[in-house]
Amino acid sequence: MEQKKLMILGASQLQLPAIIKAKEIGLRTIVVDMNKNAVGVKYADEFHEISTIDIEGIFNKAIELHIDGIMTLASDMPMRAVAIVGERLGLNTINYETAIRATDKARMRERLLSYSVPIPFFSSVRTYEDFERAINFFQGDLIIKPADNSGSRGVQLLQNRDELGKLYEYSKSFSRTGEIVVEEYMRGPEVSVETITICGITHVIAITDKLTSGAPYFVEMGHSIPSLLSNDVKKNIEDVTKSAISAIGIDNSPAHTEVIVTDKGAKIVELGARLGGDNITASLVPLATGVDMVGACIDLAIGNRPNINQKFSRGSAIRYFNSKEGILSGIKGVDEASKNVGIHEIIISRSIGDKINKMSSSIDRIGYVIAEAESVKKAIDICHRAIEEIKISVD
Repeated sequence: MEQKKLMILGASQLQLPAIIKAKEIGLRTIVVDMNKNAVGVKYADEFHEISTIDIEGIFNKAIELHIDGIMTLASDMPMRAVAIVGERLGLNTINYETAIRATDKARMRERLLSYSVPIPFFSSVRTYEDFERAINFFQGDLIIKPADNSGSRGVQLLQNRDELGKLYEYSKSFSRTGEIVVEEYMRGPEVSVETITICGITHVIAITDKLTSGAPYFVEMGHSIPSLLSNDVKKNIEDVTKSAISAIGIDNSPAHTEVIVTDKGAKIVELGARLGGDNITASLVPLATGVDMVGACIDLAIGNRPNINQKFSRGSAIRYFNSKEGILSGIKGVDEASKNVGIHEIIISRSIGDKINKMSSSIDRIGYVIAEAESVKKAIDICHRAIEEIKISVD
């Protein structure tokens, strides 16, 4: 029997779990990335130096190689190429219109609003005049973000209305199209919802509690499964999430949906038609539930029906190191902390002598700890204890 070919867009750490898993189950992995030195390149059966957003380049290579499926993990913009190739070749992907709604925050909010899905007040703008008008229209606290980026890049809380020009230019610098979204700052517990939709039916795999750095940049500093919110609140979250996924048009795809539980109920922050990053679906979900979401998405991409049955109920958590700005001068205690019961993984992604930036987006984080235990509270405690034991010096 001829080996099936799976094209994976991206060779970074985010896509590495898919590359490794696809090889484990006997697929030929065809990986594309503009960075020939990306970590996943050496794991791929075949690598091609193509940008993950070069739609025509990817399509031409897919035609040439007669692929059986195409996918990406935890990355938004490549989903447009996934959708176009899928549509043209009749593969099991979302369509291009759905991909646009799931990767453009302005189009996403417009669609959700038209389907009466609970969302915050928002306005999408392309000029400074429209930006200033939107700011003045809503007198409450506001979040400013680029319409088409992720990982907290360009996201900020409006704290000083005397610095509108500076805030506008900052968010715009992270927007590929120059479009910015101004939206109501929602207060309340924040979660993400990990789902897989199969033949139009959405299955909630996990609800993940989220910890952020808070204002002004809201960098994600931790996640844990299962959520500690009440069953009634979780039911509200599930209902709103399923409504959003249906409105966007996701019918055969994973989704990672971010939700804030306000005093008026759950509201959608945004969603992506792909697996969640930050080790949520690659590590936390399988550690807490036994569900292999990466494997399920590979099955979906090549036309197989995925196994998404929960095997057990445990707790898992990830916590990121909070570092100051400067030069990394010392790291101690990693080996000792790694021996603690419940530690799954400790990663330091910087080296001695590296410049450490101010924590303004996820790319500024220097590492993390992942733990598992019989309960989520114990998993969180194990993470905190390991972070306290590890001494990171920044001068």
